[in-house]
Amino acid sequence: MPSPSKQKGNSFERQIADYLTALYGEKFIRAPGSGAYVGGKNSHRKEMLHEGQIRSFKGDIVPGESFARLNAECKSYKDFPFHQLFSGTVKILDSWIAQCMDVADDGDFNIIFMKFNRKGQYVAVHAQPNTGQLIFTRHFNYTSGLNGHWMIMELDLFFELNADQVKDLCAR
Repeated sequence: MPSPSKQKGNSFERQIADYLTALYGEKFIRAPGSGAYVGGKNSHRKEMLHEGQIRSFKGDIVPGESFARLNAECKSYKDFPFHQLFSGTVKILDSWIAQCMDVADDGDFNIIFMKFNRKGQYVAVHAQPNTGQLIFTRHFNYTSGLNGHWMIMELDLFFELNADQVKDLCAR
């Protein structure tokens, strides 16, 4: 039986898959094994898989058909050191960003879904030239030393303002 923290993470991945399914009218599912199959030390497996297989094992969410460029990680934690955002270095966030970028391909829309007990749900979006059309408000800018600039914003507000743009960015 999985640990309580693993069950919590799996539950959040299913919640996000259901959220995106309802938002876009396409089926999103939790990735088998939470994306570890082609990440990190397993990146060599990409050489033996076709594009559809790679997409199915990249990140924590298997995207709907028209979201070929979606690379999504999900993190559900008891707490988050928000105060460290002001110091410029948040080690746990840097590790999540590194995990997301480890399986990213050029042109991917990279996003991390985050949930913290009694604090809410947020997204961290990799700011790239192609994401310039996104609208950010009441957000926080974060720069990861190895993985560039990220924008952090409340999840529902982000998709309220950017649902169509995200779909466009993921289709490219």
